[in-house]
Amino acid sequence: MPERSGPGFRRRVGPPSRRARVLLLTLGVLAVLFLLFVMFAGFWTDWLWFKSVQYSSVFTTQLWTKIGLFAVFGLLMAVIVGFNVWLAHRLRPPLSAMSVEQQSLDRYRSGLAPFKRWALIGISLVIGLVAGAAASGQWRTWLLWTNGTSFGVKDPQFGRDVSFYAFDLPFYEFVLGFAFSAVIVSLLTSVLVHYLYGGLRLQGPGRRASVGAQGHLAVLLGIFVLLKAVAYWLDRYALAVKTGAYREVSGWTGLRYVDANAFLPAKTILFFVAIICAVLFFLTPVRRTWAPALIGLGLMVLSAVLIGGVYPAIVQQFQVKPNEQAKETPYIQKNIDATRQAYGISDSQTIPYTPKGTTDAEALKPDAQTISDIRLIDPNVVSPTFQSIEQQRSYYAFPQTLDVDRYGKDAGAQDTVIGLRELDLNGVQRNWINDHFKYTHGYGAVVAKGNQVNDKGQPVFTESGLPATGSLGDYQQRIYYGEKTSTYSIVGGSNQEIDYTTDSGENKQYKYTGGSGVSLNNPLTRAAYAVKFAEPQILYAGAITDGAKVIYDRTPKERVEKVAPWLSIDADPYPVVENGRVVWVLDGYTTSDGYPFSSKTTLGTATKDSLTNQRGELLTVANQVNYIRNSVKATVDAYTGEVTLYQWDENDPVLKTWMKAFPDTVKAKAEIPGTLMPHLRYPQDMFKVQRDLLGQYHVTDANSFFNGSDIWQVPVDPTSDTKQFQPPYYLTVRMPDPAVTSASFSLTTTFVPRGRDNLAAFMAVSADPGPDYGKLRILKVPGDSKTLGPNLVQSQFNSRQEVAQQITLLKSGGDSELEYGNLLTLPVGGGLLNVEPVYVRGRGAKYPTLQKVLAVYGNDNVAFENTLEEALRKVFAGAAPATTPTAPTTPTNPTTPTNPTTPTNPTTPAPGSTVTPELQKAMADVLKAQGELDNAAKSGDWVAVGQAQKAQSEAAKALAAALQKAGLAPAAVSAGPSSGAPSGAPSGTPAPSGSPGATPAPAPSTGP
Repeated sequence: MPERSGPGFRRRVGPPSRRARVLLLTLGVLAVLFLLFVMFAGFWTDWLWFKSVQYSSVFTTQLWTKIGLFAVFGLLMAVIVGFNVWLAHRLRPPLSAMSVEQQSLDRYRSGLAPFKRWALIGISLVIGLVAGAAASGQWRTWLLWTNGTSFGVKDPQFGRDVSFYAFDLPFYEFVLGFAFSAVIVSLLTSVLVHYLYGGLRLQGPGRRASVGAQGHLAVLLGIFVLLKAVAYWLDRYALAVKTGAYREVSGWTGLRYVDANAFLPAKTILFFVAIICAVLFFLTPVRRTWAPALIGLGLMVLSAVLIGGVYPAIVQQFQVKPNEQAKETPYIQKNIDATRQAYGISDSQTIPYTPKGTTDAEALKPDAQTISDIRLIDPNVVSPTFQSIEQQRSYYAFPQTLDVDRYGKDAGAQDTVIGLRELDLNGVQRNWINDHFKYTHGYGAVVAKGNQVNDKGQPVFTESGLPATGSLGDYQQRIYYGEKTSTYSIVGGSNQEIDYTTDSGENKQYKYTGGSGVSLNNPLTRAAYAVKFAEPQILYAGAITDGAKVIYDRTPKERVEKVAPWLSIDADPYPVVENGRVVWVLDGYTTSDGYPFSSKTTLGTATKDSLTNQRGELLTVANQVNYIRNSVKATVDAYTGEVTLYQWDENDPVLKTWMKAFPDTVKAKAEIPGTLMPHLRYPQDMFKVQRDLLGQYHVTDANSFFNGSDIWQVPVDPTSDTKQFQPPYYLTVRMPDPAVTSASFSLTTTFVPRGRDNLAAFMAVSADPGPDYGKLRILKVPGDSKTLGPNLVQSQFNSRQEVAQQITLLKSGGDSELEYGNLLTLPVGGGLLNVEPVYVRGRGAKYPTLQKVLAVYGNDNVAFENTLEEALRKVFAGAAPATTPTAPTTPTNPTTPTNPTTPTNPTTPAPGSTVTPELQKAMADVLKAQGELDNAAKSGDWVAVGQAQKAQSEAAKALAAALQKAGLAPAAVSAGPSSGAPSGAPSGTPAPSGSPGATPAPAPSTGP
């Protein structure tokens, strides 16, 4: 009968046709295959990347560790839960009591009966998968536990090595947490099964629980209480790394009086109470009554409240508070000592320093190099200047913040500002070919002197142009890996990239030969990368030919973070040109949050300053830490992308542990190239963490710390509108310490008292990789000295009428904008010199130029001049060396005693000696350098003084070598920390005054 249609009739819809079913099945299979391929693509491309950078062992170690933890703990959880579900079903009563409740449950039991086995397997697997996924995230905890290295330091409370808290305790706590989870899940599922099958009843007469259910649940509860006993025992040790707020320290860590004398004994007592309670639960199946176990549980809970809560409160109220200082100072001292040790500040040296308001030439002599190397070029301001003058092509750009380094040999080394001309795709017509095939790299480094500008207020470049030429010599200038290089490129094969565009408009072509990247010859690999980058053209584009490679993850931070996932990476990678190549240098930190008694700090907060938005943030493995070491120096080749890790801190147990976990990934410190070593420096983020801690932990006496009357803070940056802390600055500076005789490349900062703006202290760390590297020196200013802090210095500048008038003129009625450069504080001449370059950007101008220099010495000597030399003459009140340097005395035969106070003509050889042409030239060079130093000192030109001093140092070294070669001096040895001149120099040859550790010669002083 034909089917009717129309109003009142409804078409019957039958099952889908076979064709529709096949189509739906096919679509479902394809969707599943696509999802599986997406998962495979992520795994496969990661493996290929690690293989291409030769760190495949890092990938496999992580992978197998995660798989192992997933499998072991997932399977363990599944077995534990599955066994308990099975046991609960097996212990079900043979007959269920007749009740409305059981009649309702019968329907569920009958519906579940055909699928009981599959339900058991499914529930166990799902719970196991969740537990395994959580456990795989603990791969770091596992590797630290299995490879732990002793610290060689014991905690002051329990006498255990610090490695127990850093490596062992976290793993024990993880296992304990897993065991708690397994018992709780087993308990819940068992209760559900017992209830479903009548072992537990909520209604009806008789027993609420069958004998089997009672015994099963009692054992599970007993295990839970036994685990609680273990937790109480571990809690005793956890007190040493417990964190809270105390005495103005938000991350205070370690035991206090109430912990040691109330909580610690309470945890021990509760441990035994919990064991007794667990035994009572285990006896429940035998006694067939809950009463003893429940009474024991109640007593345990009551004990936890009274012994673990009320008693410590009583001790705090009636023992600690009446005499808190006496009770707490021993524990405060433990915290001070541990914190200073854990953050590497235990060896910091505090020097009392009362800054003078005026100075003279004699007092300025030792600081000639500091003054001559004052950095006028602010790397945070001049990036637009580099961009406008040295961009060369629209598809190049410089980082927003440039870097400070040293270039030059020995005494000729000079602070410089450096930036790389990196690729900027915003300057080209955007399409897939241009973005990924044609424009692939930047070109060249641009370097400027840190302490000079030209007559237009622009940097004085020592390396510039395209291709770059200058002081750096010949090197591979192509920048394929850089801070601004965030997209992938396809290079090699028949692809011809745009190398650079000449002045005539010709595009120079180039084919990458760096060797990095992943080959795209395999169609499967191309398909995987098409999925990874969501770019189907990779699969079929004709531009990808045999030999083509894809390079990606091209920023230095990304590369180092991937090959060393256990490191925290400093926010400021910096480029170095050495040995014919450009490399990025990055500082890596090993951290821990398990150092007993050491207070914790939040790295993101401690390292934040007014430049964070420009420089980026510290990439951290763990944000809350109480131990940190700059343990690794890493390099990334800007052309090949090669990543190299070097062991820097050879005593760090955390690094040694990770080197065991990832063998052959970190090279020894001795393998750092000699050409790279002079460019390594003390890292900023490490220094910022240390200065944050030293704001309170410069106080080493527990009683003074308790009173909290001497807390410092980092001043707000007066040159920025961000209201954030002032950043630290790299400077060449000599600290006024008798052990320091010359200026060195340092990282500096200032402190002010909390809530005030006067200066509390000036701190510098030696940043050069020499014997003094990492030495922290603090100049502590008396509290009543009223020395100006950075904000007061800035106020001095702005409040001076003559300065305000000139600023108004510079602004030209609003047509120009002023940009203040870094406010530098320098200890010179027994006082403190503050210098700030002032940049002016005219309306419509693309970049600022340095037009003025602000300077203040003491509290009242203020200058606002066109040049640094003019500003210094004014604030130093025209001070010049009181006595002009004298010529070096005559070298004599070391076997012939001479009167060291009688200068002789250096051109007159000692009796019996042979005057070689080389010796004559060396003597002439010494006299020439001395004359230049005389003239510079008389003119008060401190830049010239510093340069002449360096020249004199080199001439003195050459003279010593010539004397030794001519037989007039014994063989020279390397100058140590206390020897400024070559040890082979005869009596009367002055030590170079700018050399480290110079010791005054018997002859009269020869330099400022």
